[in-house]
Amino acid sequence: MRFLLVEDNVELGNAITERLGLEGHIVDWATTLGEANTFITSTQYQVALIDMTLPDGDGKTLLQTLRRSGEPAQSETPIIILTARSTVSDRVDSLDSGADDYLVKPFEFEELLARCRAVIRRKQGRVQNAAQFGDLSFDAQTASLWIGDVPISLRNRERRLMEAFFDAPGRTLSKQHLHDRLFSFDDDASDNAIEVYVARLRKKLGQSDVTIETQRGVGYRLVTR
Repeated sequence: MRFLLVEDNVELGNAITERLGLEGHIVDWATTLGEANTFITSTQYQVALIDMTLPDGDGKTLLQTLRRSGEPAQSETPIIILTARSTVSDRVDSLDSGADDYLVKPFEFEELLARCRAVIRRKQGRVQNAAQFGDLSFDAQTASLWIGDVPISLRNRERRLMEAFFDAPGRTLSKQHLHDRLFSFDDDASDNAIEVYVARLRKKLGQSDVTIETQRGVGYRLVTR
């Protein structure tokens, strides 16, 4: 998954970025509202983690910007508030403004990860982590893919690619959309990188009744054969 982290505390920002990276996720880390606004105009995020007290304003401003966006991919992004503000009125205000969850600092990283999984499940209307399409079962949180009862190993970017397809099975996804899901702003990815990863994943689905179909000049989509 691709996370937007808006946090001006360098120590905490580094820790969250490192931990999410170890879990196989991409993190775009902004330390100001200005940086965050630049990020959200150029890419889509599966989860946003937003601090409320920032050098150039209140994180609530960004929260409201996302919720009022005319782009569904932005307005529906799961948002978790990370803040030292712990009063009931602060929590109620954030939730009423559109936040999906609220985590008071200091917190345990395991709880943060669990809350991220929970808001994503709620967005997708699922109770369990694993999703089903054809004879495929995919759990993005554990990077687990099965063809029937047969486990299929995935590397990090193969996992992110499969996650993108499972977010929109049957829909055509552009190369740019897939690029945003696989690579951060700092990654140096070649023009044919998406083709390479699609080919790898397609090969691993060889025994499945599901495949990745090329829509020439448009993109790719996950379909049943």
